[in-house]
Amino acid sequence: MPREADRRAPDSDRDIPPERLRTGADVRRAARVGALRGPTAGLASGYVQGNLVVLPARYADDFRRFCALNPKPCPLIGVGERGEPAVPALGADLDLRTDLPGYRVWRDGALVDEPDDVRRWWRDDLVAFVIGCSFSFETALLAAGVPLRHIALRRNVAMYRTNIACVPAGPFAGPMVVSMRPLRPNDVVRAIEITRRLPGAHGAPVQIGVPDAIGIVDLSKPDYGDAIALDPDDVPVFWACGVTPQVAIGAARPDLAITHAPGKMLVTDLVNDPLVSF
Repeated sequence: MPREADRRAPDSDRDIPPERLRTGADVRRAARVGALRGPTAGLASGYVQGNLVVLPARYADDFRRFCALNPKPCPLIGVGERGEPAVPALGADLDLRTDLPGYRVWRDGALVDEPDDVRRWWRDDLVAFVIGCSFSFETALLAAGVPLRHIALRRNVAMYRTNIACVPAGPFAGPMVVSMRPLRPNDVVRAIEITRRLPGAHGAPVQIGVPDAIGIVDLSKPDYGDAIALDPDDVPVFWACGVTPQVAIGAARPDLAITHAPGKMLVTDLVNDPLVSF
């Protein structure tokens, strides 16, 4: 997969005020009609968001095993039936081909298209996987008084490839991707306590304060999303990220794969409580 940072979406990509997108259904409808093309961070507060991975059925068992072996970056929250562009357990009136603000299409492990919908790419042999997303725990962090700068700035979260190797499964392999949020020192412990209860949204951080330890050389140059500047006393906190399968797709080289565009998630009808594990 090409090593490339996503450009920040222009303000026109989010021309609907966030307060009007209160539910998962609101976000999906806005994406479906082309009114929402920006990141979904901060939208539909309290609703579970998910990363999308769609693969030919012959890869499904190996990918499911890859998720089971790598639960931090790949917590499965839904799997579709072969050929079906929906996961009914995650939402009514949900169409995986149209209801995300942005997609990526892969051929033989290479990125070939970044369309607004994937109806023309859909095939009868495809199986959809939905993986938990760290955007789901942001509501709880904000409610606890932990500020999140990317939401305040209406930007995408910063995401980086690391030197943490995932456990391979069949043809799927590669390094873990992480998302980073700069936190005030007195918010770090609270953020750990909140997110560790949400394994379906990647759980507790995988690294705190030492980006070099996981192979990140320059925080100002994320591999995906937007660079978020740190204040002098900020602590960079890193969570496993559901963009990880996009790296594994580059290794597996399926003839076709469809994913979400980083930061542009499927917003479901689920509320966050079912993801909590005490």
